[in-house]
Amino acid sequence: MDKPKVLVTREIPGEAIQLLKEYCDVEMNPYDREMTRKELLERVAGKDGVLCLLTNTIDEEVLDAAGKQCKIFANYAVGYNNIDISGATKRGIAVSNTPGVLDNATADLAWALLFAVSRRIVEGDTFVREGRFTAWSPTLLLGRDISGKTLGIIGAGRIGSNFGRKAKAFDMKILYTATRPNQVFEEETGGKFVNKDTLLKESDFISVHVPLSPATKHYIGEREFDMMKRTAVLINTSRGPVIDENALVQALKEKKIWGAGLDVFENEPELAAGLTQLENVVIVPHVGSATIETRVKMGIMAVQNIIQALQGEIPPNCINPEVFQHE
Repeated sequence: MDKPKVLVTREIPGEAIQLLKEYCDVEMNPYDREMTRKELLERVAGKDGVLCLLTNTIDEEVLDAAGKQCKIFANYAVGYNNIDISGATKRGIAVSNTPGVLDNATADLAWALLFAVSRRIVEGDTFVREGRFTAWSPTLLLGRDISGKTLGIIGAGRIGSNFGRKAKAFDMKILYTATRPNQVFEEETGGKFVNKDTLLKESDFISVHVPLSPATKHYIGEREFDMMKRTAVLINTSRGPVIDENALVQALKEKKIWGAGLDVFENEPELAAGLTQLENVVIVPHVGSATIETRVKMGIMAVQNIIQALQGEIPPNCINPEVFQHE
């Protein structure tokens, strides 16, 4: 009996692909780059499953190109705004993601960015490497205190909660805003639920942990920057379009806020004009989950989702389980 056919849109680390090959006939993207749109449309054809990345736009055209036999698109990410979920559901195609396993890594990176911006780590590293450090100075590269300050967390889901729990080590006052109060979050972090404007006005540090949706696009823009403290630090490890990047550049230029740390960008991989010229922003290339351990776990989770879907079972991380209820 022939094995089901699965496309993997780009090489991933670890043993996940070997596991997938035990159950499936696997076709891998042979290039160390993103598939072009044309390549993606051609290669999904006739596949029973697809392991895709958040950088792959899976719309109705791609779903149709895959064909009626396709059972699952397994996203190698926790977010899935790159996939047309309703279109997949309509076609009887399951969609899965990789939640939970990357919470620690992403929250850790948010903290790394918070420290890097507040204590001017990147500027200091450059300063020393360029040979400009000649003596200790009481005014050299002054940053901002972190311990004991007010931390605003936007989004109280898994990653936001993980980030908040870590704040307890720094004796911070925690404010949070979300679609509704989260009692577990409050018990674990001591956080206080407030509205968006209160959080923006009172927080010394603001970290964004919401999924991208029509309601969260440009959640922070010019109006919001005008509310923030001039000493505030903004961190975004969620999705780029949650912040109006042009408004952020202007706020940083005008010193409306102290600084920002970004792992994601509005029109990734392109950056807003002027962003790279600013010293009060630390920018890294979407590496929130980029630890060896986390990426390996993500791959295994994605593969397990594919295997179970192809065996007619509901994948453990299925976003649209109603697909199986209709069968």
